[in-house]
Amino acid sequence: MKQKNILLIMLVVVILITVFYAMQPAGTSEEYKKQILSARKDRDDYMRNNTESPFADSVEAFKGLSYFEPEEKFRISANLIPVENKKTVTLPTSDGLETRYLEYAYAEFKIDGEACRLLILEIMDMGPTRGTLFLAFADATSANETYGAGRYLDINKVPGSTAVTLDFNKAYNPYCAYNDSFSCPFPPKENILNVAIRAGEKVYH
Repeated sequence: MKQKNILLIMLVVVILITVFYAMQPAGTSEEYKKQILSARKDRDDYMRNNTESPFADSVEAFKGLSYFEPEEKFRISANLIPVENKKTVTLPTSDGLETRYLEYAYAEFKIDGEACRLLILEIMDMGPTRGTLFLAFADATSANETYGAGRYLDINKVPGSTAVTLDFNKAYNPYCAYNDSFSCPFPPKENILNVAIRAGEKVYH
């Protein structure tokens, strides 16, 4: 068989394979959505059944948490910019107190073409969470579609990493959104975004 014919056959095979996979359902997206929905169900179960839940004294009033539909565009790989000369940051809390943190790094990314920058902090208080990361933010949905005092996002510390995944589909309300007896730090002023992040948990009704 001539080399020209072999190349033509290979090209046709590549095209057929590409078309085949392009026509397949977005399995990864569906699997991701299932993971998010499963995690939300677990959070509802915790709120309803755990003695440490902010609803522990009023389980009968708990109606379930409210969320935006999961969207993978809000699962963002951000550039991680370490803070060279780290300073202590003091955040006011919902009960009029203060909590101290240490600057850790900035996460830089874009949402809908708009550049965003969030300050990630490190917990300084003695205890099991000392040294872990803390990220609180507010956005254009705050005090309307989402909790007015901002939401939280869990971040894993990976020493030496230059990137971090910010999955806003996992953004959640602090406990003071449901129960005034809890003390919750407010986001630092750097973390008040102009863009609307319609992902994660909504305001609790």
